[in-house]
Amino acid sequence: MSEADTGAWIRPVEKQSLSEQAYRGLRQALMRGELQPGTVLTLRPLSQRFGISATPMREALMRLVAENALRLDARGRTCVPHLTRGILMEIRSIREHLEGNAAAEAARVAAPGDIDALEDMHRRMIAAQDAGDFADAIGENTRFHLMLCEMAGQPVALDLVSNLWMRCGPILSHLYDGGIPPNWEPHPHRRIVAAIRAGDAAAARDALIYDIRGNGEGLLAHVADSLPD
Repeated sequence: MSEADTGAWIRPVEKQSLSEQAYRGLRQALMRGELQPGTVLTLRPLSQRFGISATPMREALMRLVAENALRLDARGRTCVPHLTRGILMEIRSIREHLEGNAAAEAARVAAPGDIDALEDMHRRMIAAQDAGDFADAIGENTRFHLMLCEMAGQPVALDLVSNLWMRCGPILSHLYDGGIPPNWEPHPHRRIVAAIRAGDAAAARDALIYDIRGNGEGLLAHVADSLPD
């Protein structure tokens, strides 16, 4: 009898590891714009904040370094990277392609309940903006965009887009430097939702790209042509 037949390879399912929890916490902070470019993440104080030992904390940090969401500086410290104008423009171009395709596919295949959930995310984003809770607003905006990949049934695109949001997340807080952004009418998110409800793939893609470009222009003021020394 083979090992597969005996079931000897089966192990009890364990709860989420401490390293995974720390990774997800840092990942969320990056996506919500709660960690600014240049922020140094010191291992022991960070471990204490998370309430875990240094080993799982280090594993979480190194995982994010491998994903280019964090980097090691010249002194070997883990820090949030700065973006150059070129990198931001490249991220924006890739997002337009991946998220635009996801929005178009969502218009073809999305279930009504998923569209309702997408619209609710936008409402929560606006409510968070109005309450001055800009971290939550950024978080809902991020979820809105990632949801498009889920609705489209594109898990590979979702992984890639999630990584891009981690990399540009630290500068997203600048969207609210002057308070609530101008009230686009209709808001690009509403145009995206309406196009998906109508099954209009081209309109959904166009509205998504308009959203990325409209918000992206303001962020260009917060990046340099080259990385700091």
